[in-house]
Amino acid sequence: MLGLSVFDFVIMALGAVSLLAWMFFYLKGQKYNSMFDVLEEKEYPFKEIYGTGYAVIEMLKYQYKSKSDRAMRQQLEVLYGSKYSEYYLRVVYAQKITLSMTLFVLSFVFYGLTAEPLAFLVVLMFSGLAYYYFGTLTKEKIQKRSDELLHDFSEVVSKLALLTNAGMILREAWQDVAAGGTSTIYREMQAAVNDMNNGVAEVDAIYNFGMRCMIPEIKKFTSTIIQGVTKGNSELTLMLQEQSKEVWQLKKQLVRREGEKAASKLMIPICIMFIGILVMILIPIFTNLGAA
Repeated sequence: MLGLSVFDFVIMALGAVSLLAWMFFYLKGQKYNSMFDVLEEKEYPFKEIYGTGYAVIEMLKYQYKSKSDRAMRQQLEVLYGSKYSEYYLRVVYAQKITLSMTLFVLSFVFYGLTAEPLAFLVVLMFSGLAYYYFGTLTKEKIQKRSDELLHDFSEVVSKLALLTNAGMILREAWQDVAAGGTSTIYREMQAAVNDMNNGVAEVDAIYNFGMRCMIPEIKKFTSTIIQGVTKGNSELTLMLQEQSKEVWQLKKQLVRREGEKAASKLMIPICIMFIGILVMILIPIFTNLGAA
């Protein structure tokens, strides 16, 4: 005990308070844990303790009405639909608060095990990063989804143009193309087919498809289809052919961007290898200089 500094006592006191607070909210959050049972473990790690963070939110009576909350709600509507956006908004908050709190407590544990202030600061830094990172995951999912939609978009437009040019009516062509794949855009097309089969007007189902995709290029595509439907099948065929030409240019740009991303990712291992080679060369040089 005599070897402990004032800093050590302060850290121990803060650690004890933090641990007690975490345990209090963990026990209080047990009644909320069933809310998170439906989540996938891969996408939502440690979902079993998300009730901890949710208990904090409930105690604070947070209303989810800030500007950032409204923006996130819109993003979640794209991913999960308006029906589940409120639920996933609460999941995001519960996730980032729980994991951030847990790492915050662990930072004191690491200091106790190592007695190294640096270890404490590193884990404390990860606590803040966890809160930020899990709050930005929705944007990353949106971007990933957008890339997936655009990846097969040119194929979809080309198939629709070919089928309508062959004399098939739009609804049949749409159903035929929708059944031809399993990627994101095909699943959204299949959702539009389900809407049509459930009595939703063809134009409304296609409009809703565009709104769900939330990409300017696809919105333009759906507007083209809706205009073509109102003008007649012959006009629609011409419009789709023109759209198909534009989309292939978009596909080329997308492939180019993906190539640039891949090249930039390669720079990281190259830099690591370069640093490793420098270390291998410089250490013997400095060793020899010291010996001399």
